[in-house]
Amino acid sequence: MSPLHPDTIPRKRLLGFFIWQSIHSTLLFLCFKTLLAVSLLKATKPASASSSVVGFLIATIFFELSQLIYSASLSSLSSPNLNSPASPFELGLVLLRLIIGSQPLALPPEARRRAELSLRITAFVAACAVSGSVSVVAVCWALGGGGFSVSVIGFKGFAVGLFYSLFYVYKQKWLLKFPIIQRPLFFSFKMGVPSAIRVAFRLSAIAYVFSAALLALVKFHFKIHMPGKNLMFEQIIFFFGTFVVFLSWELSHHLHQVLHTKRSIFAPPRGSAAAETNPSEPLLFALEESSPSSLVQYLAHLDLCMVCESNVDSWRRAAFFEETGETYKRVVAVCLRPLEGLASKLAGSLENSLTDDTLKQTNQLLHPSNESQLELLNDYQLCAWSARTIASLTAHSHTEDRFGVAQLSGSNSSVISTLLSCLLAVETFSGKRSHMQSSHQLVGPGGIRWAAPNSGRRDFPSIVMGKKRGSLLHTRAYSVADILKVSIYHIVSVFHDEMQNAGKSGLLERDWIVTGKPVFGTREALLQKLRLFLDYKAS
Repeated sequence: MSPLHPDTIPRKRLLGFFIWQSIHSTLLFLCFKTLLAVSLLKATKPASASSSVVGFLIATIFFELSQLIYSASLSSLSSPNLNSPASPFELGLVLLRLIIGSQPLALPPEARRRAELSLRITAFVAACAVSGSVSVVAVCWALGGGGFSVSVIGFKGFAVGLFYSLFYVYKQKWLLKFPIIQRPLFFSFKMGVPSAIRVAFRLSAIAYVFSAALLALVKFHFKIHMPGKNLMFEQIIFFFGTFVVFLSWELSHHLHQVLHTKRSIFAPPRGSAAAETNPSEPLLFALEESSPSSLVQYLAHLDLCMVCESNVDSWRRAAFFEETGETYKRVVAVCLRPLEGLASKLAGSLENSLTDDTLKQTNQLLHPSNESQLELLNDYQLCAWSARTIASLTAHSHTEDRFGVAQLSGSNSSVISTLLSCLLAVETFSGKRSHMQSSHQLVGPGGIRWAAPNSGRRDFPSIVMGKKRGSLLHTRAYSVADILKVSIYHIVSVFHDEMQNAGKSGLLERDWIVTGKPVFGTREALLQKLRLFLDYKAS
């Protein structure tokens, strides 16, 4: 069986999003158009039937085109990985470098990525402004029977789209958030409808207040006489029109989230020839060949995590423990890669904070507005899935590994060492002072433990210390630490007797700690941390 190409899943989901988005936006437009036309029929001058039908069809077509513009810009901006855009100054330097032709391809990957994100945000803001202008005109102008100026309504719609796009970018709603519990598509979409209605009503109320205040200011400044009845009628139409536009956008956003975060099963149908011979190849192909931080990679990690944690697809998990052990080693390597990358990035950041170039650099690390430290935890979702996956897979190997590939390949020691190293790195990054004691403590009369001599351990300065509790950086750091602790405890609880016996015979370090240098910390620090987990004292 030829593996599924990684680009196939996003394209199919994008096509499905465009189809379903056009359906709900059309229904919403028709319902509101009909209700408002009936309720406001007496307030407008009736037009001929032919002109009404033609105007209605033109308004519908333009409304759908505007929604398509919004949906396309939303799809191009959305990403499962939270990245920081480039500042206007950095973006200007990149554009200047591209204009003068000074080795445009030699830009650092990080600078190129930040510049591309900034350009996508700019395109999204412009697309929302254009879409808002066309949508509000399509909803409001035809209802008024042509009584209001198209330019005025279009300008109001442009402001509405600009306001919504800035609100969308500020709230970082373009980030794909995977739900903890996977539900059916219709049920997941239905759960977001009340929230979309509330947000649309609040935004339309804000737009109505600002529009009324601006209109009153213009009327007072230019001394324009406008009948109160016409003014109130126009504002009512504008309120309902913006509500339709905002609600359609919010429903499209929620639909995009639901469709793109749904679990995708990377496995051949059960009972087929491919399921009997090599059922893990599509999943491993997606994990190893997909682009880093892409949607396919996130979906593959989610599928792998659910396979290892639950017993629904136990036949797929059993295929990991095949006799040669190659599949198991590939799965372990894929899961450990994000954790090792996180520990390496945190270690590099902590080492840089120790340099004595200037004291200002350390102060910048502690500054709440600095976003460079937040970027270190951009892949926290992948790290969380990887930790949960590798912990569950290692725990299941205790009873399901018939050939002993987990122990013989040395994967158990690699898993425990990586989890412990990553936990130490995150705890140090978050400001936790974990002073390791000597393994041979001095015990005096009465069981009194004397303080161990200083081992010369170098303490890193805190980076998260001083951050407000509840901030995004604080939440991510401590959530990752909690997931790592739970994962380690999951393995320790299953292999507790084996680890205790190895500890009594002095083989704990040999069996469960790697022989080389860990990614973060030392072998002694990992061993003492593991003993805390064995005594259920790690917190």
